[in-house]
Amino acid sequence: MLRRARTEVAEQSAAEVAARLQDGADVVLVDVREQHEWNEGHLPGALHVPRGYLELQIEEAVPERDRPVVLYCAGGVRSLLAAETLRQMGYREPISMSGGYTAWKNASLPTVVPRTLGEEARKRYSRHLLVPEVGEHGQLKLLDAKVLLLGAGGLGAPTALYLAAAGVGTIGIVDADVVEASNL
Repeated sequence: MLRRARTEVAEQSAAEVAARLQDGADVVLVDVREQHEWNEGHLPGALHVPRGYLELQIEEAVPERDRPVVLYCAGGVRSLLAAETLRQMGYREPISMSGGYTAWKNASLPTVVPRTLGEEARKRYSRHLLVPEVGEHGQLKLLDAKVLLLGAGGLGAPTALYLAAAGVGTIGIVDADVVEASNL
């Protein structure tokens, strides 16, 4: 199967792909590795479409079938099979990056290591992560957010509590009132 795919799909080295990108070629990069591999690092500007979901998600990620698509995985095997699948789906120029992400990284080419939530944060914000509109990306934005709350009275105090529960990273509270025993 691999031998046949190599005869039908173009392969380019990491250096060739990097040169193509540097020349400003209109090419789409698609990482077909699993989520944990993506989290360890990926090529700048790449789209993430795991090999197991390729047939279901590629048309939404890359609707233009005439555009060159460079696929990569860890070592070049999954991307070769993925490129063969794209060819069968009608994509005109699927390309497999030989050597994959490993070759790219070994050539000291630029990579992106995405920021992710740790295991403890995943447990704490597990319900937020289930909401499609929030997810991990949105929760990271909330953790980076800064809110200045004016007033710590009847509305300000519960608002601060809800902001903290949502995971807002920095909450400042300003209240000009003097705290008295009757406020407690």
